[in-house]
Amino acid sequence: MYKDFQDKNEWAIILGGSSGLGLATAKKLAKHGMNICVVHRNSRVQMTAIEKDFEDVKNHQIRFLSYNIDALNPDKRTEIIHEIKQEIGNLGTIKTLIHSIAKGNLKPMFSNENEVLQNDDFQITINAMAISLYDWFKAIFEAKLFSDDARIVSFTSEGNVKPWENYAAVSAAKVTLEAITRNIALEFAKFGIKANCIQAGVTNTKSLNRIPNSDEIKKHTLVRNPFERLTTPEDVANVVYLMVKEESKWMNGTILKVDGGESLR
Repeated sequence: MYKDFQDKNEWAIILGGSSGLGLATAKKLAKHGMNICVVHRNSRVQMTAIEKDFEDVKNHQIRFLSYNIDALNPDKRTEIIHEIKQEIGNLGTIKTLIHSIAKGNLKPMFSNENEVLQNDDFQITINAMAISLYDWFKAIFEAKLFSDDARIVSFTSEGNVKPWENYAAVSAAKVTLEAITRNIALEFAKFGIKANCIQAGVTNTKSLNRIPNSDEIKKHTLVRNPFERLTTPEDVANVVYLMVKEESKWMNGTILKVDGGESLR
């Protein structure tokens, strides 16, 4: 099989790459020869299963790094980027930065029974799910690690325009993430950097299952989607792969729907 990225010493940094869209993307890009660096946050109990997934990534004969740390900690970010720079050497570059951090507050705005959203809930969610993209992008850029044709990919959802119960903080974060992505696309094009969002359809991930009434969301989606199924992490990873290829270098500053036509209804 031809591998697009083999022997090019190009790397993907995946923020939130131990499950869901991030992990599927790591496997897909590794299959095509991309070196992978995953930044994630998981407990010791979770790591047993995660290490098996990481072995699947390594089996593609690529170089692999993983850091189980708080991606939002600025000191840890500085430390990791320094280590990555040492690891990839003077000839290595970061081809793509994938933002897949899912750390959002799912409290309602109003409830007689449960806690409701407060100001700090919005701030924590927006910082984790949106501003962190800019923090990592800026740190990598200042370290001069990006390739001359780098691709930034972030993941948004239909909650960016459609209100869902208990989703207000995450929705605000997704809108912020899209704004940051567009401005990276505009202001850093002069450096060859392209930035785009993928709006995935409803995908059966751990993040989705944390949303109250997620089972109802899945049932509704099966009726709504023209293909009568949910989006899979692999569906999304396939498109990330296309967005990193040479042929997609004129895509910049857009939101690409990967939902099988789900948002048509």
